[in-house]
Amino acid sequence: MPQQMVPPTPTTRQGNPAGFDPEVQPVVAVSQELSPLRNESLQLDFIRAAFRRPVAWQVEPVFTESFQVDAQAPSDEIVRAAVCLPLVQRPEGLHVILTRRSIHLSDHGGQIAFPGGRIETFDGTPVEAALRETWEEIGVSREFIQILGTQPGFLTSTRFSMKPVIAYVMPGFSVAPDASEVAEVFEVPLAFLMNPANHALHSANLPGGGHRFYFSMRWRNYFIWGATAALLRNFYHYLAAAERV
Repeated sequence: MPQQMVPPTPTTRQGNPAGFDPEVQPVVAVSQELSPLRNESLQLDFIRAAFRRPVAWQVEPVFTESFQVDAQAPSDEIVRAAVCLPLVQRPEGLHVILTRRSIHLSDHGGQIAFPGGRIETFDGTPVEAALRETWEEIGVSREFIQILGTQPGFLTSTRFSMKPVIAYVMPGFSVAPDASEVAEVFEVPLAFLMNPANHALHSANLPGGGHRFYFSMRWRNYFIWGATAALLRNFYHYLAAAERV
């Protein structure tokens, strides 16, 4: 039987730069007026079709430059990584599997993330890296994963290039988190994440100097922000473009 996801726990604010709390930074207006996706656009068949016949679309305009990293030449300053955006079917609709990273990790400890990590030389492709990392981090083997497509890579403020791999996790899978990397595995309804009314854009002055924008999505006690929220926001733009077609 599939393992049930653990219930929500209080949001952790650890693992962020000293003196910086992403939850309390000012929220600013977004220039775009966006609508939630229609229910039929949140179905697996629609998403499959959207990747079989790609449509013309634009990445999130707040991060246009960050979403151009795939076209950049390899650099020692950028760590290439791949993440899996895993969709799972539940009676009430598709959900997205997310993790809360272990607090002791040096990179993004305590934050909400997709299963994923560095692309190693033996991986060959971002898809292979995403499949391997999903197995290593949450114990979902590739036999239960159907690849639907990929999205543009995103360059994070910490110089990680995150390549998202959209996948469907078939029934019968089980979850076995690696406690050294993953503190918790949980699910969020895709309908919630694909509704722009649930997306907040923050403007923050950083403790060490500098300024940044980032999106967030708060679901129950979970605060999804940064690169994870940016990739979800971009996935919305892709499905919205497919819906218009």
